[in-house]
Formats: sequence, C-alpha cells, structure tokens
Amino acid sequence: MSDRIIPLISVSLVLLLIDWYIYTAIRSVRYKGNKKTISRLSYAWWAYSFLLIIGVFVSIFFNLRLTTRAILLVIFFITLASKLFFLPLLFIDDLRRGLIWGKRKFFRKKGTKPDATLEQGEKISRSAFLIKAGIAVAAVPFASLSWGIASGAYDYRIKRQALFLPNLPKVFEGIKLGQISDIHSGSFYNKKAVSGGVEMLLAEKPDFIFFTGDLVNNLASEMRDYQDIFSKVKAPLGVYSTLGNHDYGDYYFGKDPSPAKAKNLAEVIKTHKHLGWDLLMNQHRRLKVDGEEIGILGIENWGVGRFSKHGRMDLAIKNTDDIPVKLLLSHDPSHWRAQVLKEYPQIDVMFSGHTHGMQFGVATENFKWSPVQYVYPEWAGLYQQGNQQLYVNVGYGFLGYPGRVGILPEITIFELRRA
Repeated sequence: MSDRIIPLISVSLVLLLIDWYIYTAIRSVRYKGNKKTISRLSYAWWAYSFLLIIGVFVSIFFNLRLTTRAILLVIFFITLASKLFFLPLLFIDDLRRGLIWGKRKFFRKKGTKPDATLEQGEKISRSAFLIKAGIAVAAVPFASLSWGIASGAYDYRIKRQALFLPNLPKVFEGIKLGQISDIHSGSFYNKKAVSGGVEMLLAEKPDFIFFTGDLVNNLASEMRDYQDIFSKVKAPLGVYSTLGNHDYGDYYFGKDPSPAKAKNLAEVIKTHKHLGWDLLMNQHRRLKVDGEEIGILGIENWGVGRFSKHGRMDLAIKNTDDIPVKLLLSHDPSHWRAQVLKEYPQIDVMFSGHTHGMQFGVATENFKWSPVQYVYPEWAGLYQQGNQQLYVNVGYGFLGYPGRVGILPEITIFELRRA
C-alpha cells in the first residue's frame, strides 16, 4: 500500500503547488467583477482541485466501477495537461517582472522620479496579456486531448503489411497473420466500442493471430468484463500470445515477490487459457500446414532499464534448428536491438508492442513522428536490419491518457510472402 500512497501524496502536493501558483497569477489581474463573484470563483477553483485529487485517491484505493474510475482519471489528466501548458507563460511573465523590478531597484539614478507606472512600488502587477495568452495556450491541450478521448480512443484502424520471408515454405505463401497488442483492459470504459474492434479483426479472416502482451494494467480481474469479447478472437491455425510488463503486477504489488502477486500472475495466465489463446512463456510451437511448418516462438517480457526481464530466448529457441522460418513474439521492441540482433540471427521476424506510439503523434503513409521515438528507436511499424525484421504494433488499448491523438489503435494484418 505504501508503495502507491507515498508517490500519490507527493504528486498531489506538487499539483496543489501548481494550483496555488496559477491561482495567484489569475487573481493578480484586476477584474471588473464584484468581490462576491471573485470570492465564489476562488471557492470553486479550490473545491474543484481538492475534490478531483480526493476522487483519484478513492478511484485507485477503492473498488469503484471501471467507468467511474475512468471518468475521474480522464478529468484529472486533462486538467493536469492544461495547467502544465499554462505554466511556461507564467514563468516568462515572472521573469519579465523580476528583471523590471531589478532594473528599477538597482539602476535608477539618484534624484530621478520613478516612471509613472512604478508608483505602486514593488507590487508590479502581472501582465494581463500573458495570463490571457496562457489561458488560450492551456485551451489547446484541453481541446485536443478531449477530442482524442471522444474520437481517438476506440478509432481502430486496420494496417496491412506484406512480410517477405526468403525461406518461407511454398504452402504458407499468402497466408494471413493478424496482430493485436497492449489491450490494457483495465482502461476500457466502452464495451460496445471494444467489441467493434474485435469484429474488425475477425472480418479480415486471419489464418492465425498474435497477441503481444499487456492484457491488463495490473490485475487479472480487469478482464472480467471483457473476457466474453476477447474470447471471440479465434483463427483456424490458432491464437498465440505472450506476456507484457504490466501483466506481472509490478506496478500494483511492487517489484518484490509476494503470495498475492504470484496469485494474480497465475490468474492472468489462466485468463489466456480461458480465452482459448496459446500463451507462450519461453516456448515455441510448430505451425504445420500440409506437411510444411514454420516456428512460432514466444518469450516472457524482456525489457531494458526499469522494465522487467523474465524472457529466456535460450529456452524458446531450443530444438528449432530445423525450422526454416522463425517468428518471435516479444512484447518490448528494445529486445530486438539489445539481444535478438546480436545473439539470434536465426529469428526472421520479431513482433512487439509496448510503446503505444505514446498515443500521440503524427502518422501518415509517408511520415510518422511521436515523442516516444526519442526513447525507442523502433516504435511503430516495420523495421529491418540485414535479414531480420521487427514489427511494432502501437496497441489496441490505452494507458494513462484515455485517448489517442494522431496515433490511433491498431489491428495489423500481415500477408506472408516468399521473397
């Protein structure tokens, strides 16, 4: 419990400090309204801030309905983003005022009268223009993020990609593979929209399907309301899945082992079985069609830095030397450059998720950009180095910000081709 409550208290105190800073800035501008109106606005400002913080605490530590929790977190996120956009202009105005005050204090010649605008002494009023500009700037993220929630969160898009594989057996030519990733069921609040995305996937009639990790945010119970939807994800040659960093419960139970954490992971694993998905935990399968076969390998999460590293490539690839094509499911695309390229040249294609494309950016047919690219060199789409390829799916669901701006939820359909 303390692993979560201490950071939340710290963040809340920082947010209240930001609120105080913005509040004093706005109050410093002279209004034509009467004192009673200004007083009411003050009460409303602080009541909103405190109630919002209390609501977030309650939503996290009590078993509220997912819809209620999602609404509170949506409001919290948009409010925070808008205030953060407001801050730079306030800093600029404070710097301007500080420089003016210093100039007046230390560089005014003796015997000269201060400028008429300085008669108020050190009480230099803030620039009404800058504050109004700050409000306008704050409205930009408010509008765009609100639109991303209303329009982008469930705006599923089919992306089609040909995969050229030199050693692909002839019988697999033209076979269709579907991929979804990062469901994050604990963030959903619209079952009908989620179901619509699944129907889009099934309408493509893929021959087999990959799910590349992060079924939940933290708890196995988050899938309770969505298990019936995702159990429809079936394919003639099977659905193969793997675990992502969120599936281990580290962000809820902490990094250290505990009985509750182990039980939760066991429930997540059991959920894959209930869905009818073949969960690969450092294992491989031989996918056979008319006597020919390709290999499907899946490892547990293999991350870098603060992300957990449970994957064992040595176990997954064991006894696969005779398989002409090897397809790897590994949640974190960092794994490709950190280990696969260096140590496992026999892997033809690795399939990942994890980045979400940061749920924000620009994506056109010929151009893509997102702030996440400064953290992950491979963050969306197909990459190739030598004879090896990586595909990064930007995710089916969302996490934190309950929407998407520019980087929309993805369902990928691959066609396997012989090079």
